[in-house]
Amino acid sequence: MLSAKNLFKKYDQVQVLKGVDLVVHDGEIVAITGSSGAGKSTLLHLIGTLDKPDSGTISISGENISAFNDKQLSNFRNQRMGFVFQFHHLLPEFSALENVMLPALIAQKKESDTKKLAQELLERLGLKDRIHHRPNQLSGGEAQRVAVCRALINKPAMVLADEPSGNLDSNNALELHQLFLQLRDELHQTFIIVTHHQQLAAMADRTLHMQDGKMQ
Repeated sequence: MLSAKNLFKKYDQVQVLKGVDLVVHDGEIVAITGSSGAGKSTLLHLIGTLDKPDSGTISISGENISAFNDKQLSNFRNQRMGFVFQFHHLLPEFSALENVMLPALIAQKKESDTKKLAQELLERLGLKDRIHHRPNQLSGGEAQRVAVCRALINKPAMVLADEPSGNLDSNNALELHQLFLQLRDELHQTFIIVTHHQQLAAMADRTLHMQDGKMQ
């Protein structure tokens, strides 16, 4: 699914990544741990095509995305990747349903089909009665589940989650990570999760540790 080789990345003269290698298999859940500043989020941003490495290569599903131009990266990101962040980043003026639909509408998918799939995802994640609620009417756990639905709407091959439970209480955090396991089993998607929470990281198929810009 993913092969990243010898990734280097510098920001403002600070070398953040120092030759990172990473292989993730199809349908695997991998947790990446490490202290703040270790380079975890930077690595996730490179894998997710949100930024480019200074050197090194990234291949996803056999495609060398390191060679893509900006337009190709944008299309690949929209159609093949899903993102869940610590803060849900839902648009406050839209309902849960509308927030979930947005990535598919950007990809110019048929609105009626998109609405049906968005409803199915929200119901699958226990949000049937929250479909028409706006973000300020949702609990933290509910809002984060809406964000997960949004990440899944384009049926991505890989979902990247950056501290997805960092803004949740312990019960909601546990439920969210259990949800990732359930979705992997049901939808056969690959998850890469950056987290500080050792107990939750232990639920993954494999846990990797980063320190000082390198994979340990």
